[in-house]
Amino acid sequence: MPEILAMAASSRAPIGKESLIAENGLRNQKKGNRGMDESELLTVPDGWKEPPFTKDDNPRGLLEESSFATLFPKYREAYLKECWPLVQKALHEHYVNATLDLIEGSMTVSTTKKTFDPYIIIRARDLIKLLARSVPFEQAIRILQDDTACDIVKIGSLVRNKERFVKRRQRLIGPKGSTLKALELLTNCYIMVQGNTVSALGPFNGLKEVRKVVLDTMKNIHPIYNIKVSTLMIKRELSKDAELRSQNWERFLPQFKHKNLNKRKEPKKKTVKKEYTPFPPPQPESQIDKELASGEYFLKESQKKQQRMEQIKAKQAEAISKRQTERNKAFIPPKEKPVMKPQKASAETKIDIAVLKEKVKKAKKKKLGALTAEEIKLKMEPDEKKQKKK
Repeated sequence: MPEILAMAASSRAPIGKESLIAENGLRNQKKGNRGMDESELLTVPDGWKEPPFTKDDNPRGLLEESSFATLFPKYREAYLKECWPLVQKALHEHYVNATLDLIEGSMTVSTTKKTFDPYIIIRARDLIKLLARSVPFEQAIRILQDDTACDIVKIGSLVRNKERFVKRRQRLIGPKGSTLKALELLTNCYIMVQGNTVSALGPFNGLKEVRKVVLDTMKNIHPIYNIKVSTLMIKRELSKDAELRSQNWERFLPQFKHKNLNKRKEPKKKTVKKEYTPFPPPQPESQIDKELASGEYFLKESQKKQQRMEQIKAKQAEAISKRQTERNKAFIPPKEKPVMKPQKASAETKIDIAVLKEKVKKAKKKKLGALTAEEIKLKMEPDEKKQKKK
């Protein structure tokens, strides 16, 4: 009991001046932070970059060694053999070991005792993943930078039909890779479409947009809606404005509606429903009722037979007359066109026989290729002028 009381007394001992000053400083700082706007605290100033992680931040290194391995396809073996010394050199700067096993077809990265950056092993893992997915070394090495990340979108299971999958994947690439190039320019990312995956490398905001466009394309939404008409270009312009940067952008983005709605096919023959009546329909007349109405019921059997024969003969006569008219059509002469009377030659169009005779005479006298009288005169004129000068 006396020990407990002594402890309590020591805890209530008078506080020094230094501790009081420190406490007052903290209170004032909290009051100042409350006075500031929350938007100012949340926004990152322009041009600010996080300082790089150096050896001074973690001088003792890592406690445990960690490693990651990934497989690569057979067709990448030759390329990886060539560029592997460059990969080892780049990772050695960060004190990370890299091994290439061509027998198993795998790549492994592991930390060493000198490794000081705890996150570099994750970046090294992403590097070998990108190399396995056909990304060239020049682009994949950018993943070791702090402001760069990567994303591998699996698109193989999104579309069941193989032909449809190939068409949509080609739609993402575009004619001569134009769609992919436009997407790269707008998002500042490098994009590689290979097999059943899409590998993207770039800033975090750009990767989000790339993933959205890729998934929308596989859901049969054309990438042009995200690139040219809409969001990416508009968002890029809005992000430049300092005032609009922190606001909601939904009012500026276009809202698309599906125009090609599947209309239900209507039947050709529409059955109109009759009005409901509680009474049943009238009973149809039987054969006996019809015979009673026409008086045929009271005739004898011979009379009925004679009546039937007359009906048959009438039908036969009608059929014969129809057949005869069709036969006679071949003997009907066709309508002849009216004969046009020859028009008399008018006085204007009369030919002058005398003039024609003169032309024929001249043609007979003239030899083939001979010059006319006018042409001869024109040729003789320069000779006469020369003689006069002499």
